[in-house]
Amino acid sequence: MTYLAVALGGALGAMSRYWLYNSWSKLAENPFPYITLFVNVIGSLLIGIVFVLLVERGELGLEWRNVINVGFLGAFTTFSTFSLDALGLFEQGQIAMALVYILSSVLVCILAAWLGITLTRLIF
Repeated sequence: MTYLAVALGGALGAMSRYWLYNSWSKLAENPFPYITLFVNVIGSLLIGIVFVLLVERGELGLEWRNVINVGFLGAFTTFSTFSLDALGLFEQGQIAMALVYILSSVLVCILAAWLGITLTRLIF
C-alpha cells in the first residue's frame, strides 16, 4: 500500500510540474531557468508546511508523508533539472547567470522551507 501511495503522489507531482512548464512556456524560452527555480521554491515552502503538519503537530497522519513528501514533492521538485540548467548556463558561457541561479536557488529554497515551517507553526 505504501508503494501505491508514493506512486500516486509521484504521479500528481510530476503532472503538476509538467503543467507548470507548459503553462509558462514563454518563460522557458528565457535563458534563466525561472520555472525550475519557482518549482523548487514552492516545493521547499510546501515541505516546510508539511513538516510542521506531519511531524510537529500531527495534523495529518504519518501515512500522508509518503504521499506528500516522498511522492508528490519528490516528483514535483526538480533538483536534477536544476543541475542540468546550471550546467547548461556554464556551457553557454553565462558564468554570472549560472552563479546567480545556483545561489538564488539554494538560498531562496532554504528561506522558503524556513518560511513554510515558521508560518505553519504560527497558524497551527
